[in-house]
Amino acid sequence: MPEIVRAKPEDAEALTEIAHAAKRHRGYPERWIEAWRDILTMRPEFIAANVAYAAIENGRAVGFYVLTTEADGIHLDHLWVLPSAMRRGIGRALLEHAAAEARNLGFDSIKIEADPNAEEFYKRRGAIRIGANVSHVEGEERVLPLLEFPSQNPVETGRINLPHAT
Repeated sequence: MPEIVRAKPEDAEALTEIAHAAKRHRGYPERWIEAWRDILTMRPEFIAANVAYAAIENGRAVGFYVLTTEADGIHLDHLWVLPSAMRRGIGRALLEHAAAEARNLGFDSIKIEADPNAEEFYKRRGAIRIGANVSHVEGEERVLPLLEFPSQNPVETGRINLPHAT
């Protein structure tokens, strides 16, 4: 397993490359990737202002996540893994690390607006679907699952036990 370390503002370019590569891996048209450029771009100030961690393997980032605190709780804004590093447990390790960080910050759940292709990944690890957001790309409707990790849901390696926020 790679080491999971706090991401630094100077990691922004490498994390952006991971996000773009992972999104492209899903087979989206390049014009959609371009439409999502702003969302997929990690800026140094964004990394510095939020809870951001990277999975490091052989001195190089192979995945990362970013948690943001919103009015309704803590959100998993990003969780990306390089395609060459997928299916090795890195995404699961990052998700479990994010859950521990949320717990340490006093939150009882993590909210996720997921890519439709990632919904099953999150559900297999204990997330439940609580709704959906509808977005449009080039006039095509996309339904984005809204998920949540409640404290009582198990994950593959145990349980995510997040205490109630105080």
